[in-house]
Amino acid sequence: MIRTAAVALVLFVGSAFAAEPVKSGPQVGEKVPGPFHPLNVNGEMAGKKHCLFCENGQNPVAMIFAREVDTNLIELIKKIDAATEANKACEMGSFVVFLSDDKDLEAKLKTVAEKSGLKKCVLSIDNPAGPKGYNVAEKSDITVVLYKDRKVEANHSFEKGKLDAKSIEAIVADVKKITAK
Repeated sequence: MIRTAAVALVLFVGSAFAAEPVKSGPQVGEKVPGPFHPLNVNGEMAGKKHCLFCENGQNPVAMIFAREVDTNLIELIKKIDAATEANKACEMGSFVVFLSDDKDLEAKLKTVAEKSGLKKCVLSIDNPAGPKGYNVAEKSDITVVLYKDRKVEANHSFEKGKLDAKSIEAIVADVKKITAK
């Protein structure tokens, strides 16, 4: 009886810790750390290192850090691109920073941008650790930071394989936190 209770307790505590989201990137209420210069793959500065943080200034921004390209991430990027287009009146910006040293990634991302028909969302590449001061967790496969006036209004982080349709809808719903007047 005691052994069964102990095993149940260990399983419960283990599952509780497993269910906790990974903490990654600037958190709600914090200021976004500042400039960094990833290689832009598409957009006006394609092929150049350019500061997307600087370009967007105080505007509402959806900033995504990702480690790998997969179908759920592409779906999120498409929806964020559509939300950016829908909120152009408030000059919303959006970009994805892939944290990788994969030499073939630039070509892959060009294909993603073209096939997805991206209009606003810029895909870019930075070092695997991420920009200094941004505290992107190594365990986080995808970190979404929604900010306005350079202050974080929403943060969503996912371990590999955890981003799903429901999570994508929650992220898109949170866009109103940065675009509402």
